[in-house]
Amino acid sequence: MGDVLAGIHATWEFDTDSVLIRFERGIRTPKLFQSLRERRVPHAALSSVTLTPGKRGTVVLHAVPRPGADPLLEAAAGQLKDGCDPYRLVLPAERETLAEYYADELRALLPVDAAEPAERFLVAAPEAPMQFKAYDGRASFDGDRISFRWFRTGASTAKWKAGDQTFAVTELSGVEWRSPEVFDGYLRLVPRGLEGTAPGPGSGLAVTAGSGMTAGVETGAGLGTGAVSSAQPTAPHPTRADQDPASVIFGLGYGPVHESLPFAAAVLESVRRKQPAPAAQAAVLAGAGRRDPADIAERIRHLGELHRAGLVTDDEFSAKKAQLLAEL
Repeated sequence: MGDVLAGIHATWEFDTDSVLIRFERGIRTPKLFQSLRERRVPHAALSSVTLTPGKRGTVVLHAVPRPGADPLLEAAAGQLKDGCDPYRLVLPAERETLAEYYADELRALLPVDAAEPAERFLVAAPEAPMQFKAYDGRASFDGDRISFRWFRTGASTAKWKAGDQTFAVTELSGVEWRSPEVFDGYLRLVPRGLEGTAPGPGSGLAVTAGSGMTAGVETGAGLGTGAVSSAQPTAPHPTRADQDPASVIFGLGYGPVHESLPFAAAVLESVRRKQPAPAAQAAVLAGAGRRDPADIAERIRHLGELHRAGLVTDDEFSAKKAQLLAEL
């Protein structure tokens, strides 16, 4: 097509085989969009195209990606708000006719297997190197290894005793990202062989890329990049992210979406790319069974402390408490 459609916060450029989404820069543009800058989306990565009424005199052109096509959305696991969905183009209502034209053009170019999950990532992940500051440590990724460097003031005793951590992507089966916009956000790395130990419902989704041997353990370094020591068996995967040396946790101002989610997507893409071909089938695994009532009670107690301290509003307290109780 070769045309351009400019909307609010983004511009779509239509090519013969893809759509190039360029995100605007500005104080009103979501920070995630500014972090992504631009994304090229092949037509083969799309499953459908919709046009719906938006808010306050707008329409929304939405190119819906196929499951498994985009590492960013795979890592997000449905936790992105509509306003941060990079596949939604918001336009003034007077451009509805033009938007409908482009929607029809895109629909005509969708692949014949558009309704099927993609067998591999078709949209590029954000590029390494990258890093961000979590609540209990600094996470960095160079394309081959992920490092967690703990903060003495934020890391739990378990993490501080385990020491700083380094993981090779070849030792991982996936990542688990929980949005920092909830009270217990975190980024967890899932070592190979521990895919079935993801927490229960409500505690995030583990996005994996195959299975294999348990991650190696280096003496004095927790889960690392060396060989497994026969004198030091692999420890069980902790349920709580604040106790797990393979996780960093988020807090107010730490691990924001525009930093931690592209990081998670880059790690996931690298893990998938370096898996053996037969094991490169992605899976989103929710942990089996319900949450431990004692864990729910502890989280409600902590939520109450935040509420009494004035860090959580009445509405936020009620909504989160109801969500936790629903997990029992």
